[in-house]
Amino acid sequence: MQSAINGSNNSGFYYPRPLSEKVLIVQILVGIFLYVNSLMIFTFLKKEVFREDTRYILFAQTLFNDSVLLVISDVTLIGSHYRFPTPMIPCCILCTLMNWLNNCTPLTLVTMCLERYVAICMPLRHADISNSRNRKIGLLIIWTISSITAFVSLFGFLAVNPSNILLSYVVCSVEVLQTFTWQAQLRAILLQLYFICMIVIIVFTYIKILMAARAASSDNKKSTYKSLRTVALHAFQLFLCLTQLLTPYIEIAVMKIDFMLFVDVRYYNFIIFLITPRCISPLIYGLRDEKFYLALKHHTLFGLPKVLSAVFDASECRVKCIKTRPLHIDS
Repeated sequence: MQSAINGSNNSGFYYPRPLSEKVLIVQILVGIFLYVNSLMIFTFLKKEVFREDTRYILFAQTLFNDSVLLVISDVTLIGSHYRFPTPMIPCCILCTLMNWLNNCTPLTLVTMCLERYVAICMPLRHADISNSRNRKIGLLIIWTISSITAFVSLFGFLAVNPSNILLSYVVCSVEVLQTFTWQAQLRAILLQLYFICMIVIIVFTYIKILMAARAASSDNKKSTYKSLRTVALHAFQLFLCLTQLLTPYIEIAVMKIDFMLFVDVRYYNFIIFLITPRCISPLIYGLRDEKFYLALKHHTLFGLPKVLSAVFDASECRVKCIKTRPLHIDS
């Protein structure tokens, strides 16, 4: 790692390689993901009812986080694939943003589970708890907690390395900030604390909603069990996101053995643990949520169904008017 950081000769990094199928597949997946997310963010911004609902605000935050994270991660993946030399200062900024956004999504998912818990188990207090002021405080807490590991890694890197390292070039990846073993161990401890706290909250909300579902009347059982399935999907999504937080340690070990093997491992980690869990949020709210699905369908088809429906209704009305019009027969 240190030898890679200290290299300042650009020609020692760049490794010309033809455009591979793996890189092309990733770009197609990223393009589809960003297109779907853009449509959903646009749908969220166009509807006031979504902008005032806590669950949709949290959903929009996950879309924003995941989109920015995916773009930055895709750039670093391409840089690793071609071993493109990057100045250290921009690399540090990108790595800090990746760590920050990577932690923000799991915390937002946990908050979404808590919101479902309040809506199902404390319906009378839901409106008071999910007000505008509490939403802003909650979002601030999410972003603050998410930044802890990111800035610990950044300041730890700056503290243990000489200042001239910022003038060097490097193949940019999150492992660059972990110069010594203790830095990786400290980051691992913080991530384990995150993992334990999030798992406890997820299990707590699932059990509470399950108990509420069993005690609910027949009219409320459907919506309660739907919320239960939503929490279960968030738990699976959270598991994949938290697993992705541990993949850098596998990649560090592989990079010490063979750099090309490291590139292949990073590629599969990118597909399985970065793209896959971030496709579940659109599935949960874009397809399972009827209200959001109808709005998304309208904007996806540019309002064409409503126009065709209006034209059809007008034509049908005209036909009825013709049929009911009295006939005048000339004598």
